[in-house]
Amino acid sequence: MADQGKDQDVVAVILEDHRTMEELFRRMRSIEADREAARDQFSALLIAHGEAEEAKVYGALKRFRGVDDEEVEHGEEEHAEGNEALLKLLEVDDVGSDEWDERLEDLVKAVSHHLDEEERTILNGARENVPDERRAELGAAFLAERERQLASDCGSIENVRKIVGR
Repeated sequence: MADQGKDQDVVAVILEDHRTMEELFRRMRSIEADREAARDQFSALLIAHGEAEEAKVYGALKRFRGVDDEEVEHGEEEHAEGNEALLKLLEVDDVGSDEWDERLEDLVKAVSHHLDEEERTILNGARENVPDERRAELGAAFLAERERQLASDCGSIENVRKIVGR
């Protein structure tokens, strides 16, 4: 039972998603890979991950001393920037085009900046200041919301447009 809580530590679960996103970036850049499939997988993961963080994690973390509230709010702003960059990539039809490459690099830049900043500020603060049991509860809530999002086809261009507000 103790191991199960560790598997659901919100910090570990979020970091695992971050590493998956980085792998999907590599696949979207590779001419040998199925870039379209990688883009679709990335789109679903980015939206589900961000929505789950905002719905189940960020608000809870603001209640702990040692977790920077401004960084949490900044994280939400960066989600919006990443979603906007994602939408621009989803709107490109030709995955082999220069436009694809440019928009992919804009997305990589926006999301990589957010992952790095979130890991250094919010997640380190959570690891150091949030009790293990609470991190496990938040991890379970995050995973449940992420799964709910994924089941709703959250990465579709229509849904991303709705989230971005256009």
